[in-house]
Amino acid sequence: MAIHLTKESKVLVQGMTGGEGMKHTRRMLAAGTDVVGGVNPRKAGRTVDFDDRAVPVFGSVADGIQATGADVTVVFVPPAFARSAVVEAADAGIGLAVVITEGIPVHDSVAFTTHARHKGTRVIGPNCPGLITPGQSNAGIIPADITKPGPVGLVSKSGTLTYQLMYELRDIGFSTCVGIGGDPVVGTTHIDCLAAFQDDPDTDLVVLIGEIGGDAEERAAAYIREHVTKPVVAYIAGFTAPEGRTMGHAGAIVSGSSGTARAKKEALEAVGVRVGDTPTETARHVLAVLEAGR
Repeated sequence: MAIHLTKESKVLVQGMTGGEGMKHTRRMLAAGTDVVGGVNPRKAGRTVDFDDRAVPVFGSVADGIQATGADVTVVFVPPAFARSAVVEAADAGIGLAVVITEGIPVHDSVAFTTHARHKGTRVIGPNCPGLITPGQSNAGIIPADITKPGPVGLVSKSGTLTYQLMYELRDIGFSTCVGIGGDPVVGTTHIDCLAAFQDDPDTDLVVLIGEIGGDAEERAAAYIREHVTKPVVAYIAGFTAPEGRTMGHAGAIVSGSSGTARAKKEALEAVGVRVGDTPTETARHVLAVLEAGR
């Protein structure tokens, strides 16, 4: 009951020995994630104790994969080193790279997402909270204790709204929650997740969270019309945002009528998606759709 991440996933953490890496590795382990190693060339051969588990540090992603069979990496390295970290992971053959780092230059994101795609590595992020399959595994910084396993799939540009919808629907639960990030260039899109949730037999409904800027939600609406048979409920952040100003995420910029929350809502509603005006109303739509399907 998951997409991209399961209890079988073996996770490396690039940047595990830094402050953020240490903190979130401990949280991932507490959530049941099989963290099999960290990566730091300067500390290779050491181990780091996390409560009752000692996690080895490898000099490279390739060494970590060879020793542990890891198939996921979570990237906590500083922005200046993110490009080389993802390229290294892709060259080593990792299946999934979850890039938490924010502030990465766009040209670096273009370079590493393109390289990873050519190598067959899926990138989630950058500037994202990661993804969680409740009760199985958690790769990133999403709180693990605010929901439970269930039939709803969630894909979101916003980390904060990911957490809020998880909490609003905590009594229903989720198959997988994916925070794709809000930068102009991301490795995994709404459409990628919609396709995966459509194929997941244990996801009954998908929640899509978007925001002002760009046309990702309009493209998602076109994809839903042609390819998605499961119900989709959406929320678009930014109805009160002023035009022509970047708001929060680097990708959230509106020019004229293009990229507005209103335009995105209309595109989604035109293909049968219920769109809430607030996160709470969005959660009510989810409950109503699930109840109607019973």
